[in-house]
Amino acid sequence: MLFKVAYGWGLRRNEVRHLQTVDFSRNPHAREFGRFGQLQVRYGKAHTGSAPKRRSVLTVRAWSAEVVEHWITRGLPRLSDGIDLFPTERGTLVSESALGARFRRYRDELGLDDRLDMHSFRRSYVTHLLEDGVDAMFVQHQVGHEHASTTALYSCVSSDYRTRTLRHALDTVLHEALAEQPSSPRQARSGRAGSGRPGSDSVESGPARSRR
Repeated sequence: MLFKVAYGWGLRRNEVRHLQTVDFSRNPHAREFGRFGQLQVRYGKAHTGSAPKRRSVLTVRAWSAEVVEHWITRGLPRLSDGIDLFPTERGTLVSESALGARFRRYRDELGLDDRLDMHSFRRSYVTHLLEDGVDAMFVQHQVGHEHASTTALYSCVSSDYRTRTLRHALDTVLHEALAEQPSSPRQARSGRAGSGRPGSDSVESGPARSRR
């Protein structure tokens, strides 16, 4: 569940482990997500010596709101009656090292690339939003990057997306080119007849009347 939330809102390890149930709230512009329309991140990455940064992350996937609601109503009560979203069995916060170890265990059991780490959820969040056509500046604000260049480093756009984008661009150009062509031979001849060539009716009609 914790890994789903990390991906669903593009969170870092330290951000997701500090989440509390009260960090979720409604978004009046996205009522379909209910009380999980936005998430307040209280432990964002900060500069050395500074307090943790806060930011608001808007919910963009319907499934993410659904899984959190299911966890809070059915899963969490079996562990704790407190407000921490992911407490341990002892009632403490799960450590970053424990999260990393758990991720590596799942990764190895599934036979996934050993270069993947828990931060891959955050990279995938950025990449998939961009592939879905979400504005890059919106994505930058969602993940809390100060500079667009930082977000660009995360956008490992897949080869399939690049192929689809190229195909769309080529089809658009072809469609525009065909739209500029006459739709029938008669229209093509009509266009040439009114083009102002010497000998056409549009040129000769004036002088003909004047000779009369």
